[in-house]
Amino acid sequence: ANINHGLPLSRADREAAATRILRLYPQWSDRAVAAAAGLSPTTVSGIRRRLLQPAAREGSRVGRDGRVRPLDGSAGRRRASAVIALRPDAPLRAIAKEAGVSVGTARDVRARLQAGRDPVLTPQRPAAEPEPAADDGSEARRRRPGQAPAPPVDWPAVRGNLIRDPAVKYAEVGRAFVRWADGHVVDPAAWREFVDAVPPYWRTSVAELARSCAAAWLAFAQELEDRA
Repeated sequence: ANINHGLPLSRADREAAATRILRLYPQWSDRAVAAAAGLSPTTVSGIRRRLLQPAAREGSRVGRDGRVRPLDGSAGRRRASAVIALRPDAPLRAIAKEAGVSVGTARDVRARLQAGRDPVLTPQRPAAEPEPAADDGSEARRRRPGQAPAPPVDWPAVRGNLIRDPAVKYAEVGRAFVRWADGHVVDPAAWREFVDAVPPYWRTSVAELARSCAAAWLAFAQELEDRA
């Protein structure tokens, strides 16, 4: 509630909250804790290491949607990339079933391969917690254990806070970022009205364009979290 009503807690308060959550729910993933405490998954991972929790050595964690996932998802991503290499035109569901991964993971692996990137996410290479795959449009329906559905990010609210921040308001690059984001942020529900506007013979090309944009945003998010 404190995060949402415009008076965010200090970083020290949020880290203290994450510490309490990790002690109460050590099986939660770093991303689930980060979403609850208003921190980055990288920061939560560091707190978890400092706590030396036994859960950090176990093979799985509970994600924000309540599903149990392995800590190291690299093997499944490698299998998916092998399936895509053999059958590049195979449907995502077929790839996911054969590789034993989610459809979202199969989609993200294919987008990464098309962009010439490693299908395994950077945090997975040292066997750290895997990141979630590209969102398949169900983010608003995902749940943290025992929690109500997480609301979609409200760009107008975030924008209002950004432009009031002196570090953004009085820096040319900060103002340029806000203008850039204005043209690139997509409301989670706004795209539905445009699906029927795309002619059938353009749907594959536009779908690939959308995946390319999603992959770029994922790379942007990863870079921000790496620097957090």
